[in-house]
Amino acid sequence: MESIIEIKNVYYQYEKDYVLENISLSIPKGAFLAIVGPNGSGKSTLLKLILGLLKVQTGKIYLFGQEQGKFKDWQKIGYVSQKANSFNTGFPATVFEVVASGLTKKMGIFKVFKKEHSAQVVEAVEAVGMRDFIHRNIGELSGGQQQRVFIARALVSEPELLILDEPTVGVDVENVNNFYQMLAHLNKNKGITLLMVTHDIGTVSDKVSHVACLNKHLHFHGDTNQFEQMRMEEMSKVYGHDVHLLTHHHEHGGARQ
Repeated sequence: MESIIEIKNVYYQYEKDYVLENISLSIPKGAFLAIVGPNGSGKSTLLKLILGLLKVQTGKIYLFGQEQGKFKDWQKIGYVSQKANSFNTGFPATVFEVVASGLTKKMGIFKVFKKEHSAQVVEAVEAVGMRDFIHRNIGELSGGQQQRVFIARALVSEPELLILDEPTVGVDVENVNNFYQMLAHLNKNKGITLLMVTHDIGTVSDKVSHVACLNKHLHFHGDTNQFEQMRMEEMSKVYGHDVHLLTHHHEHGGARQ
């Protein structure tokens, strides 16, 4: 199966301390991978290395078969950072305008916004379930709704890979499950490869296709079935304390442990 991302023997250190040691990871096309691990485990650092926001010190990263340092096709990759959650809610822009701003790189700053561009914006907004809010000011929306808008902004340029860093920060607990269902829908129905850093271990386990457990080292990488079979002791070693895999309540039943 074709790999969208190939990470080979990557190390990274801040000053004298390694935050990542010997990370090797392959993400196939069409996967929905959740990277989980405790705070300070190197998850966000790994995303920044993939995106070229940090320079690889040791090892290699390949994107769409090309070495990352030579990769130029960045429009294939959409990114929603944690900073999306601290967006200035007083910013005077509608949902349509925020999503349309995601086309700037593809169109160029001075290109005329055409009918087909409007159609792309509407399609992206519909994909994240926000069609009814398209003319609403973004500051009037809840945290979860705003996060959907930022995902639509990343989707509007039609990326093949979408990278999300803790996308449910600021999303109400009741809406987290719906949020992950929306991501799973994008993955299955739109064929977008998803890479997501998250703390919601139990909640995502029935939505994602693959899980990677990271805490400086890669402790586990496999499909969801293999992840579900991991012993609690193994997860506790990764986190350094006892871990209980609980999912949030679903309509068809209670929490699963």
